[in-house]
Amino acid sequence: MTAPTILIVGGGMITHDQILPTVYAMQRRNEVGDIWVCAQHGRTVRNLAVAPSMVGAFPGQSFKPFPDPLVESETPQPRLFESVIAQLPARQVVIVALPDQLHFDAVMTALKHNQHVICVKPLVLNAQESLVIERTAYERGLFCGIEYHKRFDDRAHKARRLYREGLFGEFKLGTARLMEKWYYRNSNFQNWFTKENSDAFTYIGCHYVDLVHFITGLLPVAVGSYGILDKFPNGKEGYLWCDTRVRWENGAALNLQTSLSYPNEGPGPNTQGMTLYCSGSGEGALIDHSDQYRGLSYTFGVKPKGEGATFYTEPSPDYFQYNDLGGPGMEPVGYGVRSVEFLVRTAKRVDSSMDRQSELKQIDATGVVATPANSRYNELVVEAGRLSILNNGREVAITHGEVPGVRLYD
Repeated sequence: MTAPTILIVGGGMITHDQILPTVYAMQRRNEVGDIWVCAQHGRTVRNLAVAPSMVGAFPGQSFKPFPDPLVESETPQPRLFESVIAQLPARQVVIVALPDQLHFDAVMTALKHNQHVICVKPLVLNAQESLVIERTAYERGLFCGIEYHKRFDDRAHKARRLYREGLFGEFKLGTARLMEKWYYRNSNFQNWFTKENSDAFTYIGCHYVDLVHFITGLLPVAVGSYGILDKFPNGKEGYLWCDTRVRWENGAALNLQTSLSYPNEGPGPNTQGMTLYCSGSGEGALIDHSDQYRGLSYTFGVKPKGEGATFYTEPSPDYFQYNDLGGPGMEPVGYGVRSVEFLVRTAKRVDSSMDRQSELKQIDATGVVATPANSRYNELVVEAGRLSILNNGREVAITHGEVPGVRLYD
């Protein structure tokens, strides 16, 4: 596989902000071939095609849209991805960027059509579905990777290396937060981020659960998650505020707060960070990451355009930004870019292997990218968190191994 066709299923925020710019840049370097984007509505792909940031960054580049944006229709086509995937030659790359509860169907459709898959986090909402995906992908020699982009933040890699060298001792207590801006409530989130489908912990808290394992290697064993219902502007209810405690196999605990509540006038796109307190050899130790503030502060004379924009801001240059390197266009950089690039290159590596199943096992064992086999703890934590929220915060036990599962404590 030299330059695979990339099909992005889903045309929402993450496709606009991270995925499409990254694969456009890879296309410009001839690392990937044609790019297809499939959404429910023609207006979604039409808006992506003319997005000013990408038109300026990637002059002359375009994608093949599904449905046809020139055909006006307000009727959604939620199953369109099935026929689009069926049109692809075998062993291309499908990137699933849909709401959480739709991942399993789209991932399995791609695998059954012999496509490599990259899926935004979390992969699925329960462990049994992740087992089905793992077995199907392995039997067919197909790569399935989960896009946990915080793994490609250099801070995470540094902490992982130093922790595993023993310099921090053992993780004991931790706190983390990730609060997205209030204006998310006015977006398409209000149509899918509802109490029966997801919650703030499932959607964004999984980042920090994954990061604790990525750094320490520890497995979670119990979750207690308390969700607070709130209404979207359209009247639908969702668990828009969550307070969660995750216990780990060594007795450690991570307390994690997540929400769609960060003030629109607050500086930066969100507030987020993590502190892990550790027990060293006769000493205390800690890992402290302030992830929303990366050392920059600006006060503008003219307020920038866009929802959540403020006169005073503390931007992060590390997740994603466009750099002017002399053209043509602009170059996307950041750990969000590195994450998607690495996953696409890993799919190409698997496809080019003489023994794809051995290659898949090696990727699972290395643990740099999340796969169904090496990160099932994420699905178990999500499943346990949902069970806990629906039972008013009661703690839920996690069982790993050949028969993974969750259960309410008696």
